[in-house]
Amino acid sequence: MSKNLTTRAEDYSKWYNELVVKADLAENSAVRGCMVIKPYGYAIWERMQAELDRMFKETGHQNAYFPLFVPKSLFEAEEKNAEGFAKECAVVTHYRLQNDPDNPGKLRVDPNAKLEEELVVRPTSEAIIWNTYKGWIQSYRDLPILVNQWANVVRWEMRTRLFLRTAEFLWQEGHTAHATKEEAIAETVQMNNVYAQFAENFMAIPVIQGVKTESERFAGAEDTYCIEALMQDGKALQAGTSHFLGQNFAEAFDVKFTNKEGKQDYVWATSWGVSTRLMGALIMTHSDDKGLVLPPNLAPYQVVIVPIYKNDEQFEAIKKVADQITSDLRELNIRVKFDGRDTLRPGAKFAQHELQGVPLRIAIGPKDLENETVELARRDTFTKETVILDRINVVVEDLLEEIQESLFNRALIFRDSHITEVNDFEEFKKVLETKTGFISAHWDGTADTEQKIKELTKATIRCIPLDNKKEAGKCVFTGNPSTQRVLFAKAY
Repeated sequence: MSKNLTTRAEDYSKWYNELVVKADLAENSAVRGCMVIKPYGYAIWERMQAELDRMFKETGHQNAYFPLFVPKSLFEAEEKNAEGFAKECAVVTHYRLQNDPDNPGKLRVDPNAKLEEELVVRPTSEAIIWNTYKGWIQSYRDLPILVNQWANVVRWEMRTRLFLRTAEFLWQEGHTAHATKEEAIAETVQMNNVYAQFAENFMAIPVIQGVKTESERFAGAEDTYCIEALMQDGKALQAGTSHFLGQNFAEAFDVKFTNKEGKQDYVWATSWGVSTRLMGALIMTHSDDKGLVLPPNLAPYQVVIVPIYKNDEQFEAIKKVADQITSDLRELNIRVKFDGRDTLRPGAKFAQHELQGVPLRIAIGPKDLENETVELARRDTFTKETVILDRINVVVEDLLEEIQESLFNRALIFRDSHITEVNDFEEFKKVLETKTGFISAHWDGTADTEQKIKELTKATIRCIPLDNKKEAGKCVFTGNPSTQRVLFAKAY
């Protein structure tokens, strides 16, 4: 199975596409540009969803659900947002089909069923949510509103790749309303921190927190905070964003409140989200030429037990021991699967679980029963050891922690070794084409320079890091004065 994968060195893009399909994560559907997320892939997404949902609720947020369809008049109320998404929108114009009189057995759109107003299939939900909030908010006593939505959205992409860019994808979108600017900014920063903690502690992906340049901001935002990760091929991936929306949407939808002084004011807003794009980040940060490598915190099951036997009697004896191991590990909240399928030989099972990135594999055969031992194999390093049954709980628990930490450190070393400071444009282009990764360079702060660099190199400013130190310098492209370095990279 895994032996048939194209290697990363041979063709990174092909390796990624093959891995997504062969590891049973997702596949292309009959709908152009849309994907089917298969049970194993969805199980990983559910782990992400559960952890994020816990973190959101711990910070005071509640879940709600809003309509999939947005009337066009609402969608265009906030002009910058509407303009930013207009070319990606799917639009519903009719509400009924009918039998086609010219083609028996076929259907056509009923020409008499045209909607009075077109409905936009949500590419994001600010418009419908802020129209709703208008009825929820009258006084400062109604604030803050801290709401999150788990949903699907549609952005009509022409060039699609499973998880990374599809016409329909799953995500969460937080939409909050506040009485003051300071409170809204604090919320924006807090949620970006939540995303960073999730990525690093749960997904074992090191990220850089920063703010976007004006040209890279979310349409309709005053500031966009982000977390940026670096993939193994040296390209950056935006893993999450948190937007300070100012009063733009409140003004567009006339959402006012009476403050403590008895005066009317517009509400301050934020929105923030991550999507199934995180699946792509996960794959491209940790996986290898043998298949997926999953951090234990994220794996649908962290341990798989594979019996090695020749007859039913041996199988039953091994299963008895395996059931006890399973029970003991589950008491420690470790997710375990016993692979007792009689349709595959042990070698084929090993290959499948290796391809699907299960962190630890336990193999038990007749000799192991005699010796009261098991063979324990790590997916990340391929190392094996023989462990006494009495110690299996302690060893497994310790190894899972070690694997989680090791994967993060490995990704961190790679990321940090691929941040290169450059001071002239020739060096900029050379690093971009040979070493790749993040390029730390001075920029004069103008959108014109940013656009010209993008046109010449396909590199964009990924972020202005939050921990940036101020330093005088000259723009890498124009030579004009600059006060700080920013991070450039080619990106997904």
